Amino acid sequence: MNWWDDALHRATAEVVLVGALAGLIGVQVVLRRLSFFTMALTHATFPGVVAAAIIGVNIYLGGVAAGAIIALGVAALGRRAGQNAAAATGVMIAGGFALGAGLVATQSGFSRDLSSFLVGSILTVSPRDLLVTAVALVVVAAILLAGARPLLHTGFDPAGARAAGFAAGRWDIVLLLTIEVVVVTVVPAVGTILALALVVAPAAAARLWSARLSVITALAVTFGVLSGLGGLYASSRWNVAAGASITLTATAILALSTVLSRVVRGRGPASLGSPAAPA
Repeated sequence: MNWWDDALHRATAEVVLVGALAGLIGVQVVLRRLSFFTMALTHATFPGVVAAAIIGVNIYLGGVAAGAIIALGVAALGRRAGQNAAAATGVMIAGGFALGAGLVATQSGFSRDLSSFLVGSILTVSPRDLLVTAVALVVVAAILLAGARPLLHTGFDPAGARAAGFAAGRWDIVLLLTIEVVVVTVVPAVGTILALALVVAPAAAARLWSARLSVITALAVTFGVLSGLGGLYASSRWNVAAGASITLTATAILALSTVLSRVVRGRGPASLGSPAAPA
């Protein structure tokens, strides 16, 4: 039997790829305090995924299209004086989820299980899902590597970045769309609702151990992979939902890092808003 024919083997490969992908983008999400925006994207992705499933097109296309609209909308609101982007984002969270639920309700005998969109179904990932995740990991890594300097400068000193010749607004849009690609990619593994924890928790745990961007990134990827593997093991060992197990493992890593970092350092963790050293 081919190695890829075993569902558990495919699931193991997927959680490794997804954990690394979430860890990479999670560093930017945590350092820029974009957790709330990422949560809005997970909810905005839901109606796009459902709509794609209803009309019979690839769910990735539907999720990316819906999320891109939200990402560009938030970016536009953030650049307009007098607009409360946080309030608009909050409305998008409820509106996106309500639209997705409404789409499901309009389909009598909907063939796709709603829970698989919300909390994932890691054991049913296909070789195509693995290929999509692998390609997304390479593309996201390339974007973050190519944009390392402008992303760092625009994230912590937009005025200085503009003076240095970096297009802050353009790089903000690139980052927001990259986050959306990651959120959509991890849907088959952990669903739209649980994606936030896998993106934020490993990076937040890594941030507790270092202020150097290279170290934070390496630790975030490691914690993301461990969250996936640990959650998958717990799921198969105790017969619990894999998406929930992966999320709880990521949460446990963050909680444990919070306690241990205080013990090791003998002081509170560094502020998430403080700039990270580039290397």
